[in-house]
Amino acid sequence: MIELIKSCDRGHADHGWLKSFHSFSFAEYYDPRRMGFGPLRVINEDRIAPGTGFGTHGHRDMEIISYVLDGELAHKDSMGNGQAGGAHAGVIKPGDVQRMSAGTGVMHSEFNNARDKSTHFLQIWIQPNRRGVAPSYEQRHYSEADKRGRLVLVASGDAVEGAVAIHADARLYAGLFDGVETAELPIPAGRLAYVHLVRGEALVNGQSLKAGDALQLSEQASVRIEHAKQAELLVFDLAP
Repeated sequence: MIELIKSCDRGHADHGWLKSFHSFSFAEYYDPRRMGFGPLRVINEDRIAPGTGFGTHGHRDMEIISYVLDGELAHKDSMGNGQAGGAHAGVIKPGDVQRMSAGTGVMHSEFNNARDKSTHFLQIWIQPNRRGVAPSYEQRHYSEADKRGRLVLVASGDAVEGAVAIHADARLYAGLFDGVETAELPIPAGRLAYVHLVRGEALVNGQSLKAGDALQLSEQASVRIEHAKQAELLVFDLAP
C-alpha cells in the first residue's frame, strides 16, 4: 500500500518566533489518523527567527534527530554538550545530523543565535526499542558529495559505521537528486518505509512529490526515486 500525504495537509503552528509544520500529531495539532508510522513519531519542519529558540526543557525515552537545512542551531544540554569543556560544541549546520538519546532523562535548549538569518531544520522523533538507556549525544556531517545521486545511511539502530547510532528499530537515509540521478532502496519483507521530500520535486514509486510531501509505504519491495528536480529526500526503513 502507498499513501500520499500532501504538504498542505500537515498541521501548522505560527508562534511568531517559530513557524512549524507537523507531519504527525504534535502539541496543539491533533489528528487521530496521524499519530506516527511504525516507531516514527514526529517530523516537524521548523523555522526559528533570529535571536530566538527553544528554552531549556526535558525529554525522556525518545531518539531525537535534528537535520539542519539552512542557518545554524546552537545546542546545549545537561550532558555538557555546547558548554565549556563539553565533548561537542553543539552547533549544528547544514549537512549535520545530530542525534540525542533522551533515555532516562535529559535537559536541553536549541537556539538560533544569528542576528539576521532564520534557522530552517527538521526535528525528528523516533520511539526507542529500549527504555531507560543512559542519555547520549552524537553529531556527524554528511557533505553534498556524500549524498549526491544516492541514499546514504545517516542514522541506524544497527551500529553501522558512518551513521549516528539510535536505540530504535529504524534506519534513516538522506539523498540529493537532480535530472537523471536515480536510486532504489530495497525494503525487507514486513518492513515499513516513509519518504519525506525535504525540498525540490521527485517521482517516488510512481507518485509525484513536491517539497513537504510524504509517502507511507507498506508491502513494497523497494523505494524508487527518479525524475528529480533539485530534490533532497529522507527515507526511513521502519519496524511495523
